[in-house]
Amino acid sequence: MIIFRYLTREILLTMTAVAGVLLLVIMGSRFIRYFSSAAEGEIPASILGTLMLFHLPGFLELILPLAFFLGILLAYGQLYLNSEITVLVACGTSPLKLLQVSLAPAAVVAVLVGLCSLLLTPAGALQNEVMIEDQRSKIDFSALAPGRFQDFGGGRTAYTEAYNNDRTRMQNVFISERQQRRDGTPESVVTRAEQGYQVVDDETESRFLVLADGERYSVEPGRHQAERLIFETYAVRLSRAEDRAELYSPEYATTAALIDDDDPEAQAQLQWRLSMPLMVFVLTLLAMPLSRVNPRQGRFAKLLPAIFLHIAYLSLLLAALDAIGRGSLSVAVGMWPIHAGFLALGLVMMANAQRKGMSG
Repeated sequence: MIIFRYLTREILLTMTAVAGVLLLVIMGSRFIRYFSSAAEGEIPASILGTLMLFHLPGFLELILPLAFFLGILLAYGQLYLNSEITVLVACGTSPLKLLQVSLAPAAVVAVLVGLCSLLLTPAGALQNEVMIEDQRSKIDFSALAPGRFQDFGGGRTAYTEAYNNDRTRMQNVFISERQQRRDGTPESVVTRAEQGYQVVDDETESRFLVLADGERYSVEPGRHQAERLIFETYAVRLSRAEDRAELYSPEYATTAALIDDDDPEAQAQLQWRLSMPLMVFVLTLLAMPLSRVNPRQGRFAKLLPAIFLHIAYLSLLLAALDAIGRGSLSVAVGMWPIHAGFLALGLVMMANAQRKGMSG
């Protein structure tokens, strides 16, 4: 029991350190991308924290198996350098017993990875896509940067010179948009106003931009005349409550929905989600013999080959995900031969380590 607690603590502490570093790097990279989009006015800066939070399960789903794999390599590698494994083997602790000890924390990590891959990641990805789609499908002037012309999609370009102190009103607003008349002919509409602010109708929950003290010009291509409208207030509907886009993709679907869906893309996504927790156990089996190092080599001697092995494993799963979704690989075959191949490799390596003795 003392040995079990000691080895488990070493593995989990090392895994936590590795996962923390990897998570910081990946989240930092994604945050920079979102921050650039916010600086360009594509998304409001106020939703950056929410976007990163919903991305967290997806990051952990990929990071935890690798972190646990490296945690075993580094923790056991240090034990080899300190000759602690040699002492354990001399006292009757076999490589198989060490594997059994390692499988207990592996089960905990697999549960966490499964929780992310089967439940949290698709839910978080859907929420992120809904928020981003909302910004694409409507002009949200809370994301408009003063002094810059910005494209809001749908042929709309907007500009504001400045905001008031609490950013509820815009000063010197300009909007250019492409529309169609009732007869189907296209027209360009340019609107300029001294002020603008957004309101939401309490009954319909539709959102409007209210412009004050301005002019609106309608120009039809090929005509040398323009319609001019001078107004004190003018309301432009930005979105309806029912305007949210229908989002369906196997990536966002619940796991229960994927089970009932016979579409190859859905089955590919289902196998991918199941592969993530399964990968933890296979990597544990591979890590045990790879962690055996000679004191003269140092604890990082087999780190690079182990990382290449993990990359090969993950790359094959991603290739199978794409092949199953395209229909070029049978769903019945799926990703299981990849897991079986790496499992067989791990068993061969463990058998070889058992034959030689992990302290040898």
